[in-house]
Amino acid sequence: MQRYLSSLLLLAALAAAQVKIAQGPDRIEVEIDGKPFTTFFVGPEAPKPYLHPLRSASGKVVTRYYPMEQREGERRDHPHHRGLWFTHGDVNGWDFWANEPMQKGVGKGKGKVVLKQVIAVKSGQRQGSIEASFDWLDGTGKPLLNERRTMVFHSHPELRVVDFDIHLTALETVKFGDTKEGTFALRLAPSLEEPSRGAPESVPRTGKMVNAEGLEGERQVWGKRSAWVDYFGEVDGEKLGVAIFDHPGNPKHPTFWHARSYGLFAANIFGEHDFMADKNRDGSITLQPGGSLRFRYRVVIHPGDFKSAGIAELYRQYAAGK
Repeated sequence: MQRYLSSLLLLAALAAAQVKIAQGPDRIEVEIDGKPFTTFFVGPEAPKPYLHPLRSASGKVVTRYYPMEQREGERRDHPHHRGLWFTHGDVNGWDFWANEPMQKGVGKGKGKVVLKQVIAVKSGQRQGSIEASFDWLDGTGKPLLNERRTMVFHSHPELRVVDFDIHLTALETVKFGDTKEGTFALRLAPSLEEPSRGAPESVPRTGKMVNAEGLEGERQVWGKRSAWVDYFGEVDGEKLGVAIFDHPGNPKHPTFWHARSYGLFAANIFGEHDFMADKNRDGSITLQPGGSLRFRYRVVIHPGDFKSAGIAELYRQYAAGK
């Protein structure tokens, strides 16, 4: 009888484990195991597509609310840091990074990433996915790049895992400039920030960043190359972390990290003269018309720290294609 009941409970748990994706007119909702996980904003009011907020398996929000919402204890800086996003600060001189409506953008001014088509939305018992196409428009409205992005959301009892596969295709000759302002990024919740001066005191900063080489803190992690970085701390009394994995097949792997104590957490292969403090370095990449770049990343939201979550082993599995 006990074995029968155990089997029923196992079957019920497996039946509940599912990823549901629902498309609306300007956003796509993602639910994992019966709980909200994130929303993918793709409407015309967004200067770039972004995921907001990101939650742990226990339901804790691990990304900053600002500028979409205002919450006590958050810094209200860098309004272009929207949830999780992918853009760059210099594409043919146009700024796709700091491109909010109230911002001017650097260089020639700001560009915008706009939805071209939602290609496919799939729900499933173990995983669900979103595939979409976007155009990167310069300040005159001319498309410079087409982005085709697939995001796969996985069901797991303790982790939240998202795989990103991003193809950028040049529609004319395109140069990705050498700037630290990019590229695959998220902005962490205030409690996950590293302690630093000037932070609002109403929310304790408990975070720490560690890379694959075991280097800790912004001073040792920022600007260094590494296959992964984990940023962990405490959110509402629970020890949680967020790891970003750089796929071994990515350009210039392992990537440089634009990871800051105030909660910016970004992988960027382009900003070599910034990261290496060498004005003679040039990390730019130029694509001819029809040329492409492919970027793959995995984001893992986990309980505990990088050791207890086994981040090194999880990365090994990711690199091996698991």
